[in-house]
Amino acid sequence: MARPTSSHSKPGRTLLLLLALILALGGTMFLQKAFTPKLGLDLAGGTTVTLSPVTQDGASPPEEILDRAVNIIRDRVNGTGISDAEVAKSGDNIIISIPGVGQSEAIKLVATTAELRFRQVLAMEMTPIAQEQLATEAPSPDVSPTASTAPSSTPSVAPSQSARPQPSGSPSVSPTGKALSSALTDPAPSTSPTPSQGDRGNRDKKSTPSPSATDEPAPDPNAQTPNPQIDTKGIDPAVLKQYAALDCTDPKNRGQGVQDDPGKQYAACESNGSFKYVLDVAKVVGTDISTATAGVQQGTTEWVVQLDFKSAGAQEWSKLTSTAYNSQEPRNKVAVVLDGVVITAPNIISPIPGGRAEITGQFDQQSATELAEQLKYGALPLKFERSSIDTVSSTLGQDQLQGGLISGVIGLALVVVYCLLYYRGLGIVAVLSLVVASILTYTAVVVLGQNAGFRLSLPHIIGLVVSIGITADSFIVYFERIRDEMKEGRRTLRAAVEVAWVRARRTILIADAVMFIAAIVLYLLSVGGVAGFAFAMGLTTLIDVVVVFMFTKPFIALLARLKFFAKGHPLSGLDAERMSVADTSGSVRKTTPREA
Repeated sequence: MARPTSSHSKPGRTLLLLLALILALGGTMFLQKAFTPKLGLDLAGGTTVTLSPVTQDGASPPEEILDRAVNIIRDRVNGTGISDAEVAKSGDNIIISIPGVGQSEAIKLVATTAELRFRQVLAMEMTPIAQEQLATEAPSPDVSPTASTAPSSTPSVAPSQSARPQPSGSPSVSPTGKALSSALTDPAPSTSPTPSQGDRGNRDKKSTPSPSATDEPAPDPNAQTPNPQIDTKGIDPAVLKQYAALDCTDPKNRGQGVQDDPGKQYAACESNGSFKYVLDVAKVVGTDISTATAGVQQGTTEWVVQLDFKSAGAQEWSKLTSTAYNSQEPRNKVAVVLDGVVITAPNIISPIPGGRAEITGQFDQQSATELAEQLKYGALPLKFERSSIDTVSSTLGQDQLQGGLISGVIGLALVVVYCLLYYRGLGIVAVLSLVVASILTYTAVVVLGQNAGFRLSLPHIIGLVVSIGITADSFIVYFERIRDEMKEGRRTLRAAVEVAWVRARRTILIADAVMFIAAIVLYLLSVGGVAGFAFAMGLTTLIDVVVVFMFTKPFIALLARLKFFAKGHPLSGLDAERMSVADTSGSVRKTTPREA
């Protein structure tokens, strides 16, 4: 009988790879100083927020609108599906349960409408807030005051990724005190195309010199009411009246949460109150965005929010920027409006095709990520107010956790006892495999908790306990295949280990594949605790494959070289008595494993 062709060092290399994986997970835990899993709502308590819808007529909102709001909020607070946050309807209210106490950022995230609009500016003027700031700023002795010294000077939109103009004005600050956007850009050629003579003709009609593409036109510092010289062409008279009466010094008029009609013109304030605007109908809205991500701008350390538009949105975005580019001041600006407040209104210095844009400004990682999450997961179709915020106790969950851990220990002990009694020496392999699986599971749960928001809840623990049987089943399939190969006594143990593995791994992979598919389907079609159970089951199924392939099989291959197993010692589990088979005459014939 030919010996196995695998080299002596191959099992050792596989075990070293497994050790490297364990050390990598452990090193990640050490570097992030995370040594215990994060616990879910039922085990650690948390915060429950009740949101009540606000409608204009005070009537109950339509059921489909409320369902859409539930789905959006669920995506926001539980975007990965594994953070154990729960969102449910209760009558007309929406109840949100968030693990951990004091989750202020998450609470603020779920209550924000995040209605994003891109509107062309039709008219604008400086407010007393900006005038007071200008009055307190002394101009430099060698530089005459220009429009760029305005406290909220509008940056330009440049179609350049490599040579993008930097914002020159002070950043716009949201009502929450965080700087939001001060420029909107799109990657394209590094230089701005020079407008054609025909395009310039319309701009040169003014008697005053045309401002540069990157400077804000100097507003009238004495303007307290809309400038009578503004071009009112195409502006709804009713909106002009609203614009004249709008007081941007009042914080109520620049607070987010307003639901502006995208199909109508709109009078709005800038978020810091320095300018007020008349805005055209929204040509591009938040639903036109395919995805939004936070990242660091190329070549800088500045955090930006990157937008990718859907195909229809990309076309409208190109049309909007082209229209603004071929318009006079101030209609060569496009305002970014979030929840009814102008975040920024940059100049358009070139049409922007391609369906990509960036919102840039004085972002930090947290504020950029927060805005990206709001835009990515959609705008709430209703305005909500928080009717109650309560703290959830974890006392009952701790008792249940103790019961779950006890049941897990009992189940594990029974599996260990059975393996040692029935398989004897081979049972040690099963026990060590379970230990390795436990280490991988624990480190994976901790790392996922730190990096993916995974929180261990009771459904997860149930899934982990159930997986003990799944893992043990893989070992049993392999052990029985080895014994079947040796019963006729025509193979050495080392040969039987290799031949049995070829046959057993197919069965193991099929069984784990069925289990993993079931976990995926259950996870996708369910929410809450059931989804948590499915995630834990899928995770442990993957770990089972890793353990069987990277520990159980190579470890048995190493043990097969020992005489204790190769010669069939009574305690090895491969002794002559256990290898007995019945011959054709009905008598019992004992076989002894051949030496390797």
